Amino acid sequence: MRTGEGKTLTATMPVYLNALSGKGVHVVTVNEYLSERDATEMGELYSWLGLSVGINLAAKSPMEKKEAYECDITYSTNSEIGFDYLRDNMVVRAENMVQRPLNYALVDEVDSILIDEARTPLIVSGANAVETSQLYHMADHYVKSLDKDDYIIDVQSKTIGLSDSGIDKAESYFKLENLYDIENVALTHFIDNALRANYIMLLDIDYVVSEEQEILIVDQFTGRTMEGRRYSDGLHQAIEAKEGVPIQDETKTSASITYQNLFRMYKKLSGMTGTGKTEEEEFREIYNIRVIPIPTNRPVQRIDHSDLLYASIEAKFKAVVEDVKARYQKGQPVLVGTVAVETSDYISKKLVAAGVPHEVLNAKNHYREAQIIMNAGQRGAVTIATNMAGRGTDIKLGEGVRELGGLCVIGTERHESRRIDNQLRGRSGRQGDPGESQFYLSLEDDLMKRFGSERLKGIFERLNMSEEAIESRMLTRQVEAAQKRVEGNNYDTRKQVLQYDDVMREQREIIYAQRYDVITADRDLAPEIQSMIKRTIGRVVDGHARAKQDEKLEAILNFAKYNLLPEDSITMEDLSGLSDKAIKEELFQRALKVYDSQVSKLRDEEAVKEFQKVLILRVVDNKWTDHIDALDQLRNAVGLRGYAQNNPVVEYQAEGFRMFNDMIGSIEFDVTRLMMKAQIHEQERPQAERHISTTATRNIAAHQANMPEDLDLSQIGRNELCPCGSGKKFKNCHGKRQ
Repeated sequence: MRTGEGKTLTATMPVYLNALSGKGVHVVTVNEYLSERDATEMGELYSWLGLSVGINLAAKSPMEKKEAYECDITYSTNSEIGFDYLRDNMVVRAENMVQRPLNYALVDEVDSILIDEARTPLIVSGANAVETSQLYHMADHYVKSLDKDDYIIDVQSKTIGLSDSGIDKAESYFKLENLYDIENVALTHFIDNALRANYIMLLDIDYVVSEEQEILIVDQFTGRTMEGRRYSDGLHQAIEAKEGVPIQDETKTSASITYQNLFRMYKKLSGMTGTGKTEEEEFREIYNIRVIPIPTNRPVQRIDHSDLLYASIEAKFKAVVEDVKARYQKGQPVLVGTVAVETSDYISKKLVAAGVPHEVLNAKNHYREAQIIMNAGQRGAVTIATNMAGRGTDIKLGEGVRELGGLCVIGTERHESRRIDNQLRGRSGRQGDPGESQFYLSLEDDLMKRFGSERLKGIFERLNMSEEAIESRMLTRQVEAAQKRVEGNNYDTRKQVLQYDDVMREQREIIYAQRYDVITADRDLAPEIQSMIKRTIGRVVDGHARAKQDEKLEAILNFAKYNLLPEDSITMEDLSGLSDKAIKEELFQRALKVYDSQVSKLRDEEAVKEFQKVLILRVVDNKWTDHIDALDQLRNAVGLRGYAQNNPVVEYQAEGFRMFNDMIGSIEFDVTRLMMKAQIHEQERPQAERHISTTATRNIAAHQANMPEDLDLSQIGRNELCPCGSGKKFKNCHGKRQ
């Protein structure tokens, strides 16, 4: 539905219809200003129709959020819905969850959220214990000492790596024999991030430095700063080192999800946009939703001029300023769209020098967004906006402006997505109003550099056209063809990301479903815990099945002593002469007695349920956090398997499945150990969770440390079973500490 055709009003019909089910409707917007505006304006209509309306804001308390989600219709931003979903799956008690099951979503500016931000992972993280700020400073200092020949940048894919001379300098700087030795993997990670921070990520384009000396990410599609968001995997810390601001602690991911998988969980999904037709295939393939264009109420009268191409950026901006000044002098309002904050500041200085009063809207003053956009259609108004940050806010024409040709939109370069260009154009010519649009390009623009500006450069030089422009429909078509190629590349990337993320999605759904079952259980969880104990015993005994009889019995005995039973309660004689099946049964029966003894220390049935829940949840959360980290490392490593003619996605799926099964085994092992070995004390209920949590955490840490000191580890192979009896390979258990 074209911009200005009344999407907000039209949305009331499907929202009202789906809200009648009583299962909840989420109206999703790109920012909180639009959530509050639409909820206030449309809320009166819904209230009159007998429906309740809630607004979910980031600053609200869990209780207020819960009330908002309980309403028939809830207005919220996409990010807040995602973070609430993740936080709900980290709570220990069901009453602390705020969301209902995801039922129906209507997404405003659906292309911005489901396409542009599809790859953006929402991450909930906790502090990492390892201090790394010094390494970031060292890597940054080294990278800043490099010459242009020491690194290689691929402009098309925006990747960077060291050249041979850069590698030699790194080995000299860090005093290494071989930079890419397996022992230096961590260091290369810091160097790679420092390279990206210094030579790929640009100040005032990708990020800005706030007055509080913080690095704020700039949303490339809306031009707004993304408060509270940080680049992951150490890139944010590398940028902090580059800019000389305090380096914040690295974090470890506790939970994550992409918008692709978040919105595919809704039973019913729909959306609205003025520019979705170009992404029809992606909406259908990934989200299973069709794109239906709605005709405009009145014919579009806007005149879209052919692109003007200049030889240099300097010549292009000179022409832009001259055009803006001429239109300002006759009173026609002008909206200048830029791709970067840096560009908007540059044009602003040029306009000041030319004596043209104007407003600037970018990531640095987004708080005045609505006010600036509201006045942008008045006679003589000149507004510079980065990536049309005013999406969702109408530009209404002032008195006498129609006679002057309406609002003129000037684009200072083409975006890599046609949709973003169309959104800029769409600010003019709403509801049959007159208007104009004109894009100014140069051979030095990023998009032109990526797709064959060299050939055109020769034409300019031959014709001696350093200050003049080329204008033709053919050029406009060529630029759009280049944009199509970029969009195709980006779609392929998003599709591949989804293939990887689907592995995590399936595993996340299993873990979260089991977690939800534990949280909401109003029953004794003894059968579940006892089943875990039984399976753990089975895994340990089976894991030693091929060992010599004496070695096998010693390993099983160690496991029983240090993880299952009181140390002096079982001897080698108790197990001698028994078959593997009989050993399993013997250990399980003894374990049941210990279990009953542990449970009897708790004062009543409620305390038992509380202990069981917290025990399971704490172990699951710790292991899931480690598993997310391991999957992330696997994903970085698996790409190299493509060189061995293996499909990286298939390898990732197979390896990820194996790791998930290992994690389940590890969860059951730790639940068994903690249940049998935890020191349980009577406490008042309000402190019970905190006490159990502390005990659990301490025991998890002790899981590897608490092993008999007289065991000789020097002769054990990396792939042999660990003598502590955990059932894990030595390299994954006590071998890590060797």
